[in-house]
Amino acid sequence: MPKLKTKSGAKKRFKLTATGKVMAAQSGKQHGMIKRSNKQIRNKRGTRALSPADAKIVKKFIPYA
Repeated sequence: MPKLKTKSGAKKRFKLTATGKVMAAQSGKQHGMIKRSNKQIRNKRGTRALSPADAKIVKKFIPYA
Protein backbone atom coordinates (compact mmCIF):
# COMPACT_ATOMS: atom_id res chain seq x y z
CA MET A 1 0.00 0.00 0.00
CA PRO A 2 1.29 3.50 -0.76
CA LYS A 3 1.68 6.04 1.99
CA LEU A 4 -1.23 8.40 2.59
CA LYS A 5 -0.64 12.08 2.05
CA THR A 6 -1.40 14.50 4.87
CA LYS A 7 -3.63 17.41 3.84
CA SER A 8 -1.26 20.37 3.86
CA GLY A 9 -3.96 22.75 5.08
CA ALA A 10 -4.69 20.51 8.07
CA LYS A 11 -1.07 20.13 9.13
CA LYS A 12 -0.79 23.93 9.35
CA ARG A 13 -3.96 24.37 11.40
CA PHE A 14 -4.16 21.39 13.77
CA LYS A 15 -1.87 19.55 16.19
CA LEU A 16 -2.53 16.21 17.85
CA THR A 17 -1.75 15.76 21.54
CA ALA A 18 -0.22 12.60 22.99
CA THR A 19 -3.66 11.51 24.21
CA GLY A 20 -5.17 11.91 20.74
CA LYS A 21 -7.01 15.20 21.17
CA VAL A 22 -6.94 17.67 18.30
CA MET A 23 -5.81 21.19 19.20
CA ALA A 24 -6.76 24.20 17.06
CA ALA A 25 -6.56 27.97 17.26
CA GLN A 26 -9.65 29.67 18.60
CA SER A 27 -11.97 31.17 16.03
CA GLY A 28 -12.93 34.83 15.81
CA LYS A 29 -9.51 36.48 16.09
CA GLN A 30 -8.61 37.15 12.43
CA HIS A 31 -10.15 40.59 12.04
CA GLY A 32 -12.74 42.96 13.51
CA MET A 33 -11.16 43.30 16.95
CA ILE A 34 -12.59 46.81 17.34
CA LYS A 35 -16.13 45.49 17.74
CA ARG A 36 -15.20 42.71 20.17
CA SER A 37 -14.96 43.25 23.90
CA ASN A 38 -11.57 43.09 25.59
CA LYS A 39 -12.80 40.10 27.58
CA GLN A 40 -13.68 38.23 24.39
CA ILE A 41 -10.31 39.00 22.80
CA ARG A 42 -8.48 37.90 25.95
CA ASN A 43 -10.42 34.63 26.18
CA LYS A 44 -9.68 33.73 22.56
CA ARG A 45 -5.91 33.60 23.03
CA GLY A 46 -4.09 30.34 22.53
CA THR A 47 -5.56 27.03 21.41
CA ARG A 48 -8.42 24.76 22.40
CA ALA A 49 -9.29 21.10 21.97
CA LEU A 50 -11.85 20.36 19.28
CA SER A 51 -15.07 18.55 20.09
CA PRO A 52 -14.97 14.77 19.55
CA ALA A 53 -17.19 15.04 16.46
CA ASP A 54 -14.93 17.65 14.83
CA ALA A 55 -11.77 15.82 15.91
CA LYS A 56 -12.96 12.66 14.16
CA ILE A 57 -13.20 14.57 10.86
CA VAL A 58 -9.80 16.26 11.25
CA LYS A 59 -8.00 13.00 12.10
CA LYS A 60 -8.78 11.71 8.60
CA PHE A 61 -6.66 14.54 7.17
CA ILE A 62 -3.65 13.80 9.41
CA PRO A 63 -3.19 10.04 8.96
CA TYR A 64 0.18 9.40 10.63
CA ALA A 65 0.28 12.04 13.35
